[in-house]
Amino acid sequence: MNKALDKNFFENIRSLLLKAQETLVKQVNAVMVLTYFELGKQIVEQEQKGKDYADYGTFILSELSEKLTAEFGKGYSKRNLELIRKFYLTFKNAKSPISQSLSWTHFIHLMRIENEDERNYYQTEAEQNNWSVRVLERQINSAAYHRLLISKGIEGKDTVHLANNPHPLNTLKDPYVLEFLNLKEQPAYSETQLEQAIIDRLEHFLLELGKGFTFVGRQLRFTFEEEHFRVDLVFYNRLLRCFVLIDLKIGKLKHQDLGQMQMYVNYYDRFVKTDEELPTIGIILCKDKKDAMVEITLPKDNKQIFASKYLLYLPNKEELLKLIEE
Repeated sequence: MNKALDKNFFENIRSLLLKAQETLVKQVNAVMVLTYFELGKQIVEQEQKGKDYADYGTFILSELSEKLTAEFGKGYSKRNLELIRKFYLTFKNAKSPISQSLSWTHFIHLMRIENEDERNYYQTEAEQNNWSVRVLERQINSAAYHRLLISKGIEGKDTVHLANNPHPLNTLKDPYVLEFLNLKEQPAYSETQLEQAIIDRLEHFLLELGKGFTFVGRQLRFTFEEEHFRVDLVFYNRLLRCFVLIDLKIGKLKHQDLGQMQMYVNYYDRFVKTDEELPTIGIILCKDKKDAMVEITLPKDNKQIFASKYLLYLPNKEELLKLIEE
């Protein structure tokens, strides 16, 4: 009589082997990264010994490439050795130590960033949030660093400190880049369609919001003096220890929108949050806003209500900086 293999038994074995494979891959990556760093160091030190000889560095890399390829196979072309040398020169005096949790491909992307503060920020975020290479590339291409710093007027701050110290001004972006929603740049979509697109790609949206965010619900209703109100999207940030309310506007931001969000925030502060939790944050995500109108509508000491623009395409750095300056 044939008996079917117990499903739970098989899944336990499968999970065990997958975890072992994942651990081995991480260990191989860690050894590779540290080995490349030491290899880069030795190349640089050898070049410095012959610094008085013209083209000595090129000679070293060419000869070394031939010998290593003959013995170890692919992976040691002159171009790869140049990257390994650059890896050492880039990170030998870095503020953040060489991470054993990031792969060599992570570091190839990080090495392309010339600004040390910007590079440190992405490295720290990638380590803390277990970013894949694709996620790191997307964050760099969407200029997450510049959106955080320039839009808040804190250019030049220690970005490792920024990544390690969650605070509303360190967490919120302006603008938010939502190219992953695949909505065309046209007035044909509604706020409901925008909301549904976000829900359909919630994992991507949480990544764009920043670390520590968890989804609570959409169109959450509350009743006050027999009137019903609905908050488009409600999140909770476990690092900030507060609720984050998001209202979506596809048109121009109006002062009434700010007043409505103020009411939402006040309600959550007085009737929803606990005494141990910090004040609620409200974000109006809009397609068009004027900073002057936001400033004159909200109190000078405002730390709870924010209006941020959203983009439906992935701008290059130059376009993004121009948008922020405007």
